[in-house]
Amino acid sequence: MGPAHALAFLVGLLSAVHCLGMCTGVVGALSYSLPATMRQRPRRLVTMVLAFNLGRIGSYTLAGALWGSLGVILLLTGAHPWFFGTMRWVAAMIMVGIGLHVAGWFPRFALIERVGGPLWARLEPLGRRLLPVRTLPRAMLLGMIWGWLPCGLVYSMLLSTPVHTGILASALYMGCFGAGTLPTLAAAGVFAGRLYRVGQDRRFQAVAGVGVILLALMTLLFEI
Repeated sequence: MGPAHALAFLVGLLSAVHCLGMCTGVVGALSYSLPATMRQRPRRLVTMVLAFNLGRIGSYTLAGALWGSLGVILLLTGAHPWFFGTMRWVAAMIMVGIGLHVAGWFPRFALIERVGGPLWARLEPLGRRLLPVRTLPRAMLLGMIWGWLPCGLVYSMLLSTPVHTGILASALYMGCFGAGTLPTLAAAGVFAGRLYRVGQDRRFQAVAGVGVILLALMTLLFEI
């Protein structure tokens, strides 16, 4: 673990507003897909929500490994260093756009999330077949499908993974990012969307958005 992985974790923490805005509906649907007897037992509900999120983070980690393998292939084929530098700048600029979007100053940035639309159109029906969720393995599998939901923030993090060459390092990078999002989305799952109002607070949006922008600039300043 190095500075890049700590940064990925911080980005995940500060992406709370984006996560609440994009995933609250999904989290609520997952929670309400559980039998009423599970929802009424706090310990059981927390366990299932954690299973959903572990599956989601597992998908982020897998995506990081797959994308990181591209960096290894490019190195083996003699890619020039400028390519990785360009990727780092592109990832940072996308992250700045996300910060502006989170702060409410650049709503059109959400259009970038349409890139993953075709893949999600194929995966979403598979998720429906897993409902209602009654077991932990089923919850984790549904969470793994949820992990491929189109998200500009995830895309920007993925773009930076080839910079940290190595499949394991890239997988860990995305895993750290996913771990940073865990507190917000786990809480949203347990409270079944009641945190949505917090995410709509303009002051909270602005602070979180500026935080993401500062972290994006740090990736360029310290070349991590």
